Amino acid sequence: MVEHLSEEELTDLFKCVSDETRRSLLVKLCQEGPCRVTELASHYDMSLNAISKHLKVLEKCSLISRSTEGRTHWLKANLSEIHKIEAWLDGLRSIWEIRLDRLAKLIETEERDD
Repeated sequence: MVEHLSEEELTDLFKCVSDETRRSLLVKLCQEGPCRVTELASHYDMSLNAISKHLKVLEKCSLISRSTEGRTHWLKANLSEIHKIEAWLDGLRSIWEIRLDRLAKLIETEERDD
């Protein structure tokens, strides 16, 4: 079942992934699975504080979640939130597929009439 997003939720998700660093962090977590914050930050040429700010934005939108074991913070991608973005994009894709099908039928009809 596809969960419908409010415009505000959708806007927040797209704002969250509008930044290149945040998209990259999200991709790394999707590809590599749960990571420690310091391990994830080691891939970037920026301070741990800067990375932490990006991670907080991703957490606020629930695209990632954090768990703590002692002093170690683990991050993981929240695929259910990512699927919400995917579902919205799939809706756009289906609209374009319908339009392209109509265009193909129109062209086919024009070619037969010639």
